[in-house]
Amino acid sequence: MRKEQDFYFHKAKKENYPARSVFKLEEAQKKHKFLKTKQRVLDLGCHPGSWSLYASKIVGERGAVVGVDLQHTDIPTQKDHAEIHWLCYDVYSDELITELRKLWPGFHALVSDMAPRTTGNKFSDHQHSMRLCRRALEIAGLMLHENGSFYCKAFQGTDFPDFQQECKQRFATIKVVKPQSSRTESREVFLLGRGFKR
Repeated sequence: MRKEQDFYFHKAKKENYPARSVFKLEEAQKKHKFLKTKQRVLDLGCHPGSWSLYASKIVGERGAVVGVDLQHTDIPTQKDHAEIHWLCYDVYSDELITELRKLWPGFHALVSDMAPRTTGNKFSDHQHSMRLCRRALEIAGLMLHENGSFYCKAFQGTDFPDFQQECKQRFATIKVVKPQSSRTESREVFLLGRGFKR
């Protein structure tokens, strides 16, 4: 295990997060401050729960976090943090949208750490990643409040510039973020959209 992996792995464990991926959200939040107190946050691909736990700390007990994943996730909410609602759904399911709309009027931020199961074929992995990104953007279009924020993982490749353009049509500003905690050789980056336009 390389030093950078070892460092973030142990840092996550020390801070009681189930995965090192939490720092990919924390770095962006510290720099851009797109999550705010009292907000509702939708976390797609939430398992094992690190992003939801971090978001619940930021938005506080008057906010709310909804974590969605194919795998069952259930971690208790910590004191003074927002309540986390764990939903076990396929993000492509229409039932997910129905359930979200039934329980919440909308969200101020959508974050997505969704990634395909990698095959080693860079083109295929990129295409599957873009499909997940476009679904996250589609859900943002249905569930985000005006001026909401979008933070989404993507694998870089031939279709990535097109996806950036699609996001630019929906948000006032778009930034490509490469956190330090992301492995150097990884093709993953994060798109941060702010100022959602309904």
